[in-house]
Amino acid sequence: MRFHLLTLAVTLGLSSPLLAGDSDNGRQLAQACASCHGPTGRATSKGYPNLDGQNAAYLEKVLRAYRDRSRKGAMAFLMYPEAAELSDDQIEDLAAFYASQ
Repeated sequence: MRFHLLTLAVTLGLSSPLLAGDSDNGRQLAQACASCHGPTGRATSKGYPNLDGQNAAYLEKVLRAYRDRSRKGAMAFLMYPEAAELSDDQIEDLAAFYASQ
């Protein structure tokens, strides 16, 4: 019985869409990102990172860091205004979209 409960808990934890963002809404939000990161997250130039297929938790962490300006780097200043107005839900939606590509 304990094994079955553990298996169920792990399965739900790994695949539960209730915990993820809304990738359809993320697709709409990503239109503002397309000029640099491409329509599906494949960058338009070598100067920009590819976001397609990236881990959602990582993308959420990075976008929040840009939003609060704690992420540093030579090109971070470009992302500060882009992330400044994103809500936590919008960040989760963007991350879900790019992770699903």
